Amino acid sequence: MSRDEQAHIQVAVKRIDGGVELPSYAYAGDAGLDLRSSEDVVLKPFERRLVSTGLAVAIPEGYAGYVQPRSGLALREGLSMANTPGLIDSHYRGELKVCAINLDPVKDIHIERGERIAQLVILQVPFVKLVEKGELDDTDRGAGGFGSSGV
Repeated sequence: MSRDEQAHIQVAVKRIDGGVELPSYAYAGDAGLDLRSSEDVVLKPFERRLVSTGLAVAIPEGYAGYVQPRSGLALREGLSMANTPGLIDSHYRGELKVCAINLDPVKDIHIERGERIAQLVILQVPFVKLVEKGELDDTDRGAGGFGSSGV
């Protein structure tokens, strides 16, 4: 099924900084829209800071936005996000900012205005109604935690 045949939702976007490029997909079939920095930034090793995108979005109710690192930058430069994935609720209307962190122990990361720094994935999310129970149903995993499935 092609992109044109898939279901679409409309997400309103506002340029807070009129000179920024709107998010876009790098390739057909991509899940994430590339977000760009609206400022020049230098991140020292292990430094973290909010990096502006110059954009605000109106995500429809029943959906959420997830801001995630770009894998190439993570591998090459050590650029990640301190809160990955960053969650954008449907009622948030402020500027999208990326909580960037430099995970390289030695080199500074230089981010230039207009550079792709993260991805925005928009997913449908159900409203959850919690039901308190005294006991939960049994599963194969049970209460097995970290590492319970083996190496």
